[in-house]
Amino acid sequence: MPSATGEKVWIIPDGYIPELSSGALTSHESICVLNTASEDAELTITIFFEDRDPIENIAEVVPARRTKHIRTSSLNNDGTYIPVGVPYAIEVKSSIPIIVQYSRLDATQAENALMSVIAYPIK
Repeated sequence: MPSATGEKVWIIPDGYIPELSSGALTSHESICVLNTASEDAELTITIFFEDRDPIENIAEVVPARRTKHIRTSSLNNDGTYIPVGVPYAIEVKSSIPIIVQYSRLDATQAENALMSVIAYPIK
């Protein structure tokens, strides 16, 4: 049986969904999760803000032996979404160890920029 790889808690301190995009691409961010285990990973995601209460208990599932790219603009709890143009941070908690990567496509100008980093694992 394949075992789980990674950690159960991950932090992404810098999130931001731009209000505008230019050209054919839309600016977006993704939480990229790899589950190497033979069981599903049940995620609980919390979104933190500078000036408001967090959006808590956002549930996602990453199937066994799969990867899942979760657009942050799709995350919500009871219809409360991450607002555009507002800085935020992300906490990802998992039922089993996983690997988390964070990617941002900035299409606010004609010269697009893509950033991708490994999230910070909490041991």
